[in-house]
Amino acid sequence: MSDLAYLTLTEASQLIRTKKLSPVEYTKALLDRIAAVDPAYNAFLLVTAESALAQAKQAEAEIAAGQWRGPMHGMPYAAKDIFDVEGLATTCHSKIRISHRATADAFVIRKLREAGSVLVGKVALHEFATGGPAFDLPWPPARNPWNRDLHPGGSSSGSGAALAAGLVPAALGTDTGGSVRNPATCCGIVGLKPTYGAISLSGVFPLTHSLDHVGPMTRTVEDNAILFQALTGYDPADPTMTDRPIDDCLKDLNRGVKGLRIGVIEHFYTKDAAADPDQVRGIEAAIETLRKLGAEVRTIKLSPLPVWTDCNRTIHAAEAYAIHERDIQDRPEDFAMLTRNRIMAGAFVSSAKYIKAQQLRRALCREFDEAMHGLDAVVTLSSLLLPCPIDDTPMVLKTYDQQARLVFNVTGTPAISVPTGLSKSGMPLAMQVASRSFGEATIYRVAQSYCEAAGTTITSDPKTQPRLVAASRPAAAE
Repeated sequence: MSDLAYLTLTEASQLIRTKKLSPVEYTKALLDRIAAVDPAYNAFLLVTAESALAQAKQAEAEIAAGQWRGPMHGMPYAAKDIFDVEGLATTCHSKIRISHRATADAFVIRKLREAGSVLVGKVALHEFATGGPAFDLPWPPARNPWNRDLHPGGSSSGSGAALAAGLVPAALGTDTGGSVRNPATCCGIVGLKPTYGAISLSGVFPLTHSLDHVGPMTRTVEDNAILFQALTGYDPADPTMTDRPIDDCLKDLNRGVKGLRIGVIEHFYTKDAAADPDQVRGIEAAIETLRKLGAEVRTIKLSPLPVWTDCNRTIHAAEAYAIHERDIQDRPEDFAMLTRNRIMAGAFVSSAKYIKAQQLRRALCREFDEAMHGLDAVVTLSSLLLPCPIDDTPMVLKTYDQQARLVFNVTGTPAISVPTGLSKSGMPLAMQVASRSFGEATIYRVAQSYCEAAGTTITSDPKTQPRLVAASRPAAAE
């Protein structure tokens, strides 16, 4: 089981395609690991063992018959419990929707089903993808596999934890103010927030209508690009989608960064807000690595980080309250306190303030577009602080304020979080690579070049794999 737990998606796919690994064997191994390991980390809300094994058997039969569908064929994955799966509850980790049943698959679930992927279960999140880790809900919050006493990031907390703990090679998350990239940062994995409109939101319970994104989460950059491409495709049922072909993100993945022009948004973490010295050390070393790899690196300046934060938070609060208004008025006691407080704040956002925030957003988008002239990508920190104790609510809320992820929800442009090493306390560090709209191929190229050179991603090679707390603690119980 341990030999299969940290296979990359790419490695597992090649083994399955060449019939050296059975999809059934792989799925069984991960289901066994979930049963043994997950009680310590609470990543899963629901394990769909029976249907997963049926899907794995179907994939195995198809591949044996020469009907290989692509790299996601036979590949186990987990979905944040905010995606509809026909016949299953979409609880959003909330008592409000505990009896819900989906009548159809979300668009991205259908895409993965068509690709022959194997859904092994639904994973934890912050209630309705907002608030924070709550202890007054029907299910406990997911914990960080590097240190279970610390926050795994959110709101896609279960997705990040499941990947870091070696429970799945791929997972789905959503990102409104950084909810894919935060757990990616805290758990030492790779998470992409794509261009707004690149992946359908159909069948995904909304947090907001104008900031939400579906994002792929994996342990390596190449795996992330594979999953991203499997999720794309035009969905006429989603009015947010852009009917534009997605560039092949694997074609130039290993081309390197020599000659690419990369901007560094340094003032976000050196001037606008206080950052942990380890996070700064990590990104400075990463920037030097990119420079040594041949990239042309220069510092750029945008509006101060608090301006971006206020813009995102205002839009977020108003739109989230509009979605939850009836339940928050009729059933306030059924929400976690953290969620209730966060959603209620939107009741006090006036229409004038919301309109001004949207006007500011348009100005900030123009500013970012102008800053990208002459550049291929930009880099900045993801989290400014390190993961904090999961039960320290004030500190958790502070970490959500001290971050630079929501900038790219405001612009709607793609951004990826990749590990930059470990802090002195042994926790993951990370940076973001971002670009203009539909620049996913470029940021994957930059991220791949950096991670290959730095050796910072979790892989199946014990020489390069960071030592997870999760890898040792549950092993004794096995």
